[in-house]
Amino acid sequence: MIHPHTELRYLSAEKGYGVIATQFIPKGTITWIADELDQVFSVERLKKMPFELRTIIDKYSYRDSNGEFILCWDHARFINHSFSANCITTAYNFDMAVRDIQPGEELTNDYGYLNMSRPLHFAPEEGNSRQSVTPDDLLHFHAEWDAKLINAFRYFNGVEQPLAKFIEEKHTERVRDVSAGRQPMDSILNCYYTKAKRKEAA
Repeated sequence: MIHPHTELRYLSAEKGYGVIATQFIPKGTITWIADELDQVFSVERLKKMPFELRTIIDKYSYRDSNGEFILCWDHARFINHSFSANCITTAYNFDMAVRDIQPGEELTNDYGYLNMSRPLHFAPEEGNSRQSVTPDDLLHFHAEWDAKLINAFRYFNGVEQPLAKFIEEKHTERVRDVSAGRQPMDSILNCYYTKAKRKEAA
């Protein structure tokens, strides 16, 4: 489920649609969280689908640590990529704002932590040397993303959290302890779909 203070807007012919903040979303806010309405597709199920449906899932889904494809039910599936993303996913099945997001600003993810099935190339961004996303980016950039998340978690308890009620029960206590500084944060590397699992699914 996407944060309620967002909306889907058409941005340009080049970018298509994007998710825009309608109100200020402070650093440390859960911006998206997995819920029961999201659709989960196994590789086996995808193989039985018509090409046209597989194409849609390939375009709009992300892959979790088990190799399953997750298709968000709301406009979260239209969140665009940025190498300097203002939202980063966590090991607790939700994304968090790692800096303040202003009204009218686009919410972005780095597709590098979404276990993409193949490399994707993007236009260069100022201040960032990366120009492509690969299936193994989590192995190379997890420390950088972890550092941003650890910093953002310091603000977690001091901001409004309209999506906190959807945190999975298995993560509730851990998130409470991490945000209070009682426990270390679990690394984003836990989201990685490993090469061993990739071979099993092949």
